[in-house]
Amino acid sequence: MRKLITATAAVFMLAGVAACGESAADKAAEKQADAIEAQGEATADSLEAQAAATPNEAQEKALNDQADRVEHNADRAADRVEQQAGNADGGMTTSNTPTTN
Repeated sequence: MRKLITATAAVFMLAGVAACGESAADKAAEKQADAIEAQGEATADSLEAQAAATPNEAQEKALNDQADRVEHNADRAADRVEQQAGNADGGMTTSNTPTTN
């Protein structure tokens, strides 16, 4: 699990290095957002593995639903981090900043 998180973080950091025209705040926020998304994905994967291992169908559905919520909430939290960074630099880089609507 930690190897997956480490590998995912490394890929996102390399992608961030290749990006041009971003402010320091945007780059830092992107790294933070990527970490939030990676953690949410790892937690969701763990819940889905638990769901697959349970013989109880109701519990399986509940775990899968919880995994979906965890991943969705992590994505929203990551979007908020990126949105706040876009606003922090005076709107210079908000053309590609996701909205939290």
